Amino acid sequence: MNKDLAIADSETTTQTAETIPTSGWRRERTQTTLPEAFRSVKIPKNGSTFRKFLAFAGPGYMVAVGYMDPGNWATDLAGGSQFGYTLLSVIMISNLMAIVLQALSGKLGIVTGRDLAQACSDHYSKPVNFGLWILCELAIAACDLAEVIGAAIALNLLFGIPILYGVILTALDVLIILLLQNKGFRYLEAMIIALIATIGLCFAFELIWSTPNMGDVFQGFVPTTEIIKNPEMLYIAIGIIGATVMPHNLYLHSSIVQTRQFEQTALGKKQAIRFSTWDSTIALFFALFINAAILIIAAAVFHTAGRTDVAEIGEAYHLLAPMLGTSLAAILFGVALLASGQNSTLTGTLAGQIVMEGFLNIRLAPWLRRLITRMIAIIPAVIVTALYGDKGTMDLLILSQVILSFQLSFAVVPLVQFTSSKKKMGQFVNPMWLNILAWFIAVIIMGLNIYLLYRTFSG
Repeated sequence: MNKDLAIADSETTTQTAETIPTSGWRRERTQTTLPEAFRSVKIPKNGSTFRKFLAFAGPGYMVAVGYMDPGNWATDLAGGSQFGYTLLSVIMISNLMAIVLQALSGKLGIVTGRDLAQACSDHYSKPVNFGLWILCELAIAACDLAEVIGAAIALNLLFGIPILYGVILTALDVLIILLLQNKGFRYLEAMIIALIATIGLCFAFELIWSTPNMGDVFQGFVPTTEIIKNPEMLYIAIGIIGATVMPHNLYLHSSIVQTRQFEQTALGKKQAIRFSTWDSTIALFFALFINAAILIIAAAVFHTAGRTDVAEIGEAYHLLAPMLGTSLAAILFGVALLASGQNSTLTGTLAGQIVMEGFLNIRLAPWLRRLITRMIAIIPAVIVTALYGDKGTMDLLILSQVILSFQLSFAVVPLVQFTSSKKKMGQFVNPMWLNILAWFIAVIIMGLNIYLLYRTFSG
């Protein structure tokens, strides 16, 4: 392992010293993304397709974490308890949008050698870049805030730890990421996949106990015009989309695909794009399962019993045990929430490091970047919890999702713009059908998020 890391470090030094090709960009790029992990994972040159795919597998699951974070839980719970299975179609559509955008993000990193933040830095003027950086940092802080609150709520529900103390305890996870980063990038991926498996297993049991009507479940995946006609249903549907497609994931994915040592040839990049797309697509179907499971459980347990008012995580936790007849249902719900919050904080830190290095060309020690990110999230959570209690943290969770919705368009539009450019992507430029689809998704996301912001601030 140490020998492999030493080889990877020497290759990283060589790659950093070289100038990455810059056709179509305003300036040259001389720094690599995440230098401590850049091209550190070997890809077998010989062997089966499946073996090569396994070498590429990992980044997709790190990205999928953002699609099942605690910020999604409230919207899924509200959608299921109020409207039954109807909004399952919205979860599916938002996941399909995410699959397209993450595939484009991975392709951008593989082809250009730039993550999305670096691409913006090398394309736009300094004032525009500074504005994009500020917006992105706000989004990452908001996302981290949702994870902090989610983990604190889980600690409170499982162990009775006051939310204020739980928020402070979440800062200790900095030790976990530092340990795993020192061991190697694959160790970090392995832990994240293990936590995703834990979440999936917990919800598999919850689904069995809730005994949903499978006919209604399958029907819920079929879109209906009722979603558009019913203003309250539309509002929650937009919230689900806003909470599902996360802007920081686009920056993260375009960077971590470069941890693989794929050949820097047209054939090597084509293979890397194919395996990267498979990886993220499969991982996002796991995220679809988790989000759909939360909504299905809320529909089967709460909606069918007439409890259409359940929208808060804590309330759902306390109702699950008596309504399902087993205390284990509530415990597994809490364990899944804790695993979700912990998982999301790990990837959020990497995204923060990528954004700061990419936009500003400033490199900080991983522990310092981690500490800054955590403090930005923890300080508001501590203040609000101390002043307003548990209710204040839920309001803060909602505010974090509004901030994420606002920033999303500022990540999606550059991504589609860059991957649609022949000068920047060469032979890997998006085909016409993909361009049309990508811009359609971008316009839909912008329109829905503008409406969500309007509804939120107009009360």
